[in-house]
Amino acid sequence: MAKIDPSLYLHNQKERTPSPDLGKDEFLKILMTQLKNQDPTNPMDDRQFVSQMAEFSSLEQMMNMSKSINTLVESQLVSPVIKYSHMLGKEVTYQGYDEETGKETEIKTSRVVAVSQNEGWAILELENGEKIYADAALQVNDPAFAETEDK
Repeated sequence: MAKIDPSLYLHNQKERTPSPDLGKDEFLKILMTQLKNQDPTNPMDDRQFVSQMAEFSSLEQMMNMSKSINTLVESQLVSPVIKYSHMLGKEVTYQGYDEETGKETEIKTSRVVAVSQNEGWAILELENGEKIYADAALQVNDPAFAETEDK
């Protein structure tokens, strides 16, 4: 009786993970297989061949465009600290709040001495020791500009 060769068992096969992407190489392999295995008495229409190539080229262009758009979007995501760094040295006017009651108090003005970030929000650290969210500023003034105007 003949023995079964264990090297032929399926569990000895290399595992491969299928890719959802169809690249140039895969497309050309499919196309070459299609050409090799076509019926010689009924060859593939050359218009079909050109049409498939054009569709693949179009698909590849869209994939490249998608990658470019993703790169653009990622480059637009700028840190709030960098985005609001121009506020350093500026005077901001903002609504004050009573810490105990949370009620509005007077309108305050102070100079920005630092910019930080908390959970993606820009925080302006002020000369008077307070910290406010950048979008809480009611008005922004440049004291250097006001000094030159007064002269």
